[in-house]
Amino acid sequence: MLAPMATTKIIFPSTFSLCIALFSLITIVSAFSPKDNYLINCGSSAPETLDSDHRVFAGDDSRFLTSTRSIQLEGGTDSLSAASSPLYRTARAFNRPAHYVFPITDRGIHHLVRLHFHPLENLHNNLYEAEFHVAANGFLLLRNFCLPNSDNSPVIKEFVIPVPSDEVQITLIPSEKSNFGFVNAIEVISAPGDLIADVAQLIDFEKNERILGLLKNGFETVHRVNVGGLKVTPFNDSLWRTWVPDDEYFASNDASQKTHYGGRIKYRLGGASREVGPDNMYNTARVIKSSDNSIPNVNMTWSFDVEKGYRYMVRMHFCDIASIATYMLYFNVYVNGELAYENLDLSDITNGMLASPFYADFVVDEESSGNLVVSVGPSTKSTVRTVDGILNGIEIWKLNNSMGSFDGEICVDSVWRSWRKGHTGVLLPLIAAIFLLLSAAVLLQRRRNSPMAWSRLPVDISEANLKGAI
Repeated sequence: MLAPMATTKIIFPSTFSLCIALFSLITIVSAFSPKDNYLINCGSSAPETLDSDHRVFAGDDSRFLTSTRSIQLEGGTDSLSAASSPLYRTARAFNRPAHYVFPITDRGIHHLVRLHFHPLENLHNNLYEAEFHVAANGFLLLRNFCLPNSDNSPVIKEFVIPVPSDEVQITLIPSEKSNFGFVNAIEVISAPGDLIADVAQLIDFEKNERILGLLKNGFETVHRVNVGGLKVTPFNDSLWRTWVPDDEYFASNDASQKTHYGGRIKYRLGGASREVGPDNMYNTARVIKSSDNSIPNVNMTWSFDVEKGYRYMVRMHFCDIASIATYMLYFNVYVNGELAYENLDLSDITNGMLASPFYADFVVDEESSGNLVVSVGPSTKSTVRTVDGILNGIEIWKLNNSMGSFDGEICVDSVWRSWRKGHTGVLLPLIAAIFLLLSAAVLLQRRRNSPMAWSRLPVDISEANLKGAI
């Protein structure tokens, strides 16, 4: 059924598209070349490692790793049964906080931080038992993080954080439970200026309004979906992202159709750039299309599991690759059942161009359900025998909470205090033992250096006792 239409606070397309155009810049001619581009193969002694996507990762030497109390782990080729990338043949393990520090030239710009994890077989530890925290520039990225023993696939955690300073410092802290942790690879890459905008549309049951100030937040990638298409690998994305097929999340019936476009995607000034979304995502889609004299009374719906208690930014990617002419496609967009965009007209936004991409950002609060739902369906302006709805891609980011955390109501300082407190019981006895050993050594040395003295015999010995002794 078509979701209920909102009767108030309707966004007019011309106003909303103007907002999108103001903050969306594009780089059409040249490929993206980040000023800061650190790719680190942790635990590797090799100066360079070529990953499966043909990127060159450097070894984690003393230029970036400032901690000395860690070890390099190396697994054999047998440990790569499920992980084809050579990045997962090595790892850096630690039983005390480990720090990676990366000098930054592109200050004031958000940076992508990717952390790679895949337990490898080694003689030191069972890495499936590792549990640890990860912090970066005051943000708590991961807390009590561990890998599921049931899944042998690599895990990549991706964040986009603001970097106002001249360095990115990533700290990995063992938890009290396991007392050790590990990491296989780290990426720190300056993000393109149009990847994250400062403005989005806040959607909830009470209001639908524009909000500012998103650039002060950090973002964790939760879902990235290629609607209607196949998996897009990092090799086919200018920001080296992975886009998974949408079949797992698609919650509608067979009213939709998948479509593929073989022509050129027309990136334009003021629209989405290739860094915002790759060609292989925009040239596929799901569509609602009327085949007779009636408009389908259905929506296409996608459902995503998310963690409760956070704000999320939903980015929906649109590119009209299915219409035979401009100004024929009109549809509504819903987020969590609320009307987010009414009568979306892609031709109006793209200045009368087909196959020209556009995206819209919506912010929602997930306080209770733990389920985020997006839908696309026909509007009152939809016409018969045309496309009545389209969607090409979906991204969902978690925003950090007020404590700068993506993982619980706790800040980085609290994690540090907890770690220091947990190790006080070990440090104090160790310090006391060292102090006693040093004191004993000093006393022994003094005795050795002092001259030997004779003691006087007692003078009150009786004659009888003296004779008895003889």
